[in-house]
This record gives sequence, C-alpha cells and structure tokens, in this order.
Amino acid sequence: MLEVTVRGIILDDNNVILMFRRKNNKEYYAIPGGHIEENETKEECLIREIKEEYSIDVEIVKYLGVVKKGNKIDYIYKCKWTNGSLKLGGEEKERNSEENYYEIRRVTFADLNNIDLFKENLDMIKKAIDN
Repeated sequence: MLEVTVRGIILDDNNVILMFRRKNNKEYYAIPGGHIEENETKEECLIREIKEEYSIDVEIVKYLGVVKKGNKIDYIYKCKWTNGSLKLGGEEKERNSEENYYEIRRVTFADLNNIDLFKENLDMIKKAIDN
C-alpha cells in the first residue's frame, strides 16, 4: 500500500528547522510533516502537522516537488514561520523517550552536509534555500 505524506522545509535565517531523531540506536534528521487525514488537503495537513509537532504556525510559500522512496511518497513544501515559539508537541512529545527520542534542532546551511539526512531530503532543502 502506498504511504503518502507531506513535509515542510522551514528556513529561519541561515538555518533549517529539522527534527532530530534517535531510534533503534540510529541518529538522523527528518523534515517535519505527516499523513493526510480524510477530507484534508495536502496544505491543510502540513499546516496542522507542523503546528502539532513544533507548536508554531507556518505559511506555505512554495511547492518544491515529490520524493519517492519505495512505497512512500512525500510532497515537499517550503514554509515560512509566522507565529509561535518552537516547542515539541503532539505525538512526538507523547512518544518521546530515551529509546525513541525527538528534538527540534536548527541546523545551519553550512552543516547540512555533515548530518544524517536522506539524500533526497537534502536535495529538497537545497532547492528550498535556492528558491
């Protein structure tokens, strides 16, 4: 079955706001977002998911494209932070533990090549920075 999600790249000065994860003894970074609920547009889903995960409001600036990995499709958007303070929330806060760790982090543009991030996601972040 196809898994469809939306993800938002949030740029803040010379930083990208990403979710740092530690799970199954692996550390990596992810672009925030999630699954589309019934009767919800991709854009509505993205705004809701970022509000739930990061406790901030965003405005969608631009659609950047699609990342396909196996049976998963991510629709990627560039977003602008409009209101609120970064604070872990939603399911991520509820599930947060030493074994399944979530932390919001600002990553400088210069450090993007030094973190564990899917190559396709890194390419989309670079596209967001350039556009």
